[in-house]
Amino acid sequence: MKNKKILFICGTLNQTTMMYAVAQHLQEFDLFYTPFYSDGFIQTLAEAGFMDFCSLGGQARRATEKFLKNNNLQVDFKGVSNDYDLVVTCSDLILPKNIQNKAIIHIQEGMTDPENLIYYMVKTLRLPRYFANTSMMGLSNGYNQFCVLSEGWKQIFINKGVDADRIAVTGVPNFDNVATYKVNDFPHNDYVLAATSALRETFKFENRSQFIKKAMSIANGRKVIFKLHPNEKKDRAVREIKKYAPGAIIYTEGNTNHMIANCHTLITRYSSVVMIAAAMGKKVYSDFAPDELERIIPLQNGGKSAQNIAELGRSYL
Repeated sequence: MKNKKILFICGTLNQTTMMYAVAQHLQEFDLFYTPFYSDGFIQTLAEAGFMDFCSLGGQARRATEKFLKNNNLQVDFKGVSNDYDLVVTCSDLILPKNIQNKAIIHIQEGMTDPENLIYYMVKTLRLPRYFANTSMMGLSNGYNQFCVLSEGWKQIFINKGVDADRIAVTGVPNFDNVATYKVNDFPHNDYVLAATSALRETFKFENRSQFIKKAMSIANGRKVIFKLHPNEKKDRAVREIKKYAPGAIIYTEGNTNHMIANCHTLITRYSSVVMIAAAMGKKVYSDFAPDELERIIPLQNGGKSAQNIAELGRSYL
């Protein structure tokens, strides 16, 4: 069994730590990691720096490479050095050619984008899935199993057209034990947390001044903390917050989950942080209706999701 090889395809730091958590339960195998990658023209664009707004490059790629290096993990860039028996990934928007004949476990990375006009165009015209970003998550059906956050998410993906037999409600690392985030050393408590997004960086519209003013209005005198999305242009975001919310506290880095645990209210847009906040019972203002948010609360299983996914992967070995 020691000769069996597993490739973990990473992406954002959130995705990478998910991969690492699952790998801890598969130590009897030879484990290798790679930053997210593609084939052909898209990979060429990524290597030229034109895909720095996503996990193919930029800050997301640098954070993953730093994590892999700091944890002394075996890296096989683009998975070219070995013939793998199993591949574990957090995205099926791109399934590189060299893994398409492998057993694949796909883990839900978090929130999916709304099903807008681009989503329906991509689905109807069968355009490349990445054009519609995460709204197309799971729709490749090019994996053996799709591990999702909860029964509610399973139904969402079935409604989109994902093969129900391929969906496993395992829970997902980083979302499955929110109680642990309440034990932290974040120095603030009982504030309004405004978690920004990287919508503009991914070529979507956002009225940031309106978002900032809304946060201040909801706070109504309570302390306000802005936590910037790791992929957004920080200089611009800081400048805007200082203009429309003078006196607010700004964090460009830090553990967002700890900040959510200590806050009174969370304000965000269409973001995975709403699931953490909802699972903690926080008051949430977002693009989600309350009943919809209740439906997507992630399974809380005391942190067993990584083991659940590992056991599923082991069954293919």
